[in-house]
Amino acid sequence: MPSSGGLRHVIRANNVPEPSTRRNGSSGPASARADQHTNHPESPAHSQVPIEPYPHVAHDLLAYAGQLAVRPDSAYLPFDLVVRDDASPRDLLRTVTGAGRLLSTMLAASDPSVRAWHWGPTDASGFAALGVNETLVHTYDIAEGLGIHWHPPRSLCTAVLTRLVPHAPAGNPVQVLLWSTGRTDLPGRPRPTSWVLEAAIE
Repeated sequence: MPSSGGLRHVIRANNVPEPSTRRNGSSGPASARADQHTNHPESPAHSQVPIEPYPHVAHDLLAYAGQLAVRPDSAYLPFDLVVRDDASPRDLLRTVTGAGRLLSTMLAASDPSVRAWHWGPTDASGFAALGVNETLVHTYDIAEGLGIHWHPPRSLCTAVLTRLVPHAPAGNPVQVLLWSTGRTDLPGRPRPTSWVLEAAIE
């Protein structure tokens, strides 16, 4: 177990999956069907490798896998993801990969009737879409932080919007997803500072 001085990030699954992100239900449910973000995405300087998104993505993927494994009906499991202070970018990527594979394994093992809590009863398709969304938008953040021009695949953006943002405006799904999560502008519409991902289905 690393000492407190060796901790780089501690992210609490039983509170909120990201310290800078407040979700409905973190202190009292405002909606049983919503995943509410109230922060702008990270904007790391182009002069340095953006580290912060890596542990956040790994945490969320692991948290989603845990929900599907145990199927709690009222809260996230009370575990922490800890990334050590000496973790290299390669280590961080391997951690994200491991968490993603755990989620993929749980998705493959989950019957369509399975429900687990994510601010309401959520099925496997909801957790899959949440995992894809986290991976896409934070990969975009990392690329932006490195000064790399990258956009998520159109087909995956369409799938995420269809499952989690049913009232998204019409348009290029890549731009609409990035706009819906506060990362880019959309002509004729103000950039949102909060957004709702509708994962719960009941």
